[in-house]
Amino acid sequence: MSSPEIASVSWGQMKVKGCSSTYKDCKVWPGGSRAWDWSETGTQHSPGVQPADLAEVLKVGVDTLVIGRGMREALQVPSSTLDFVRQKGVEVQVLQTEKAVAKYNNLVGQGAKVGGVFHSTC
Repeated sequence: MSSPEIASVSWGQMKVKGCSSTYKDCKVWPGGSRAWDWSETGTQHSPGVQPADLAEVLKVGVDTLVIGRGMREALQVPSSTLDFVRQKGVEVQVLQTEKAVAKYNNLVGQGAKVGGVFHSTC
């Protein structure tokens, strides 16, 4: 099962190919996507992305995880979260969201088992 390509990203909106929904923040993985609802884990810009935000994507079995920190990179990614991902044997890339989407789509195009979590505002 391949990861879906991200069709577009702009401030506050993300579209995933093959999905009729428009997301503000989203999670993608081989075979699927859904809204990334920060209220599920109590995530805020600081301290930022928590292991619980990533567990669903990692559970599917990805080799690389791409994290988009927002258009202005306001979303923090603590080292403890990065350690959590690496302990699962998964490479992690943390980038400004537009760059993260480009990296993610490039990996999808290469047929990689890639997942991502993306914040599309600040």
